[in-house]
Amino acid sequence: MAGKLKYKRILLKLSGEVFKGKLSSGIDGEILMNLAKEIVSVKKLRCQIGIVIGGGNIWRFRDFKNLKLDRAVSDSMGMLATCINALALEAAIKNLGTDVFAVSSFHCESAMENYSIKRSLNHLKKGGIVIFAGGTGSPFFTTDSAAALRALEMNCDILLKATKVDYVYDKDPMKFKNAKKYTKMNFKEVIEKKLGVMDLTCASLCDEGEMPMLVFNLNKKGSIEKAVKGETIGTLIS
Repeated sequence: MAGKLKYKRILLKLSGEVFKGKLSSGIDGEILMNLAKEIVSVKKLRCQIGIVIGGGNIWRFRDFKNLKLDRAVSDSMGMLATCINALALEAAIKNLGTDVFAVSSFHCESAMENYSIKRSLNHLKKGGIVIFAGGTGSPFFTTDSAAALRALEMNCDILLKATKVDYVYDKDPMKFKNAKKYTKMNFKEVIEKKLGVMDLTCASLCDEGEMPMLVFNLNKKGSIEKAVKGETIGTLIS
């Protein structure tokens, strides 16, 4: 089975919005379990999996600007939100009988272990799924930047960015019928064109660290498996 994989160690970036489904906020249990099953099925292919989760289904700075909270305070709340999502996904994966470890760079020791490069690499090498919570552990950074950082620290083969659309476009395909799609591009184009698929810090980190990224539609069943097998799917950025 391992021979079928193009990417043997991946970093999967999931937005918090994935977890809420059609709810206004929070976590949809059915979506959570379906996602856990898909991740476990990919792990059974002997793929080593790291996961970075956003917290937008619970808290995000830009959604609550009206409260006029200090940015560092609001971002700390967002990092805690990622910890909630990580614990939920960890429990769902454990229920499927798979080794999984939620770790956080935003310290909350009573809930999960603090992030350590050495320990996390050890978990991956032993076949455990590692869920990285807490973003980078510092305010003013997005979870996209955290995903790029963890992908590089874990020596991953690729960063898989799960989204709601099939490709990267030059503008919103939901609003513009003439939106141009990209199947292949480089990070310098993402930076120069200021494409909204990721923040510029994430793009710069991946570019400098030579970490390829595949942007694909998570809503299509089996898309993660297709991605790790190197099938034609989404937009490859390198």
